[in-house]
Amino acid sequence: MKNDYIDMIKPTPKLHSKKCKILAFALRMFLQYATLLSGLLAWIAYDYFIGGAVLLLAFIVMGIVRSKLRNSSIPATQREYQYNDKGIADWYASTHFCYDDAQE
Repeated sequence: MKNDYIDMIKPTPKLHSKKCKILAFALRMFLQYATLLSGLLAWIAYDYFIGGAVLLLAFIVMGIVRSKLRNSSIPATQREYQYNDKGIADWYASTHFCYDDAQE
């Protein structure tokens, strides 16, 4: 008889150094606000119609960027779980830039 058990997942890494925290915070702000900022800048610079089109295009592009960051940093066994922008930024910063924080 096969029992379906949920594998133990690794928790989202805690960042300890100031460099890693700043990097994760900057990445998080980019993921959260780049869509709105690009739409707003296009609206101010050109027109509300172009601003709306840029907003929709930026929404699609940021979804692709968010998924690429998520798939490149989160372990394969945990990709089915949902992560917010803070979780994706913490995972990415700890796996790609902050090796010493991930070991602790």
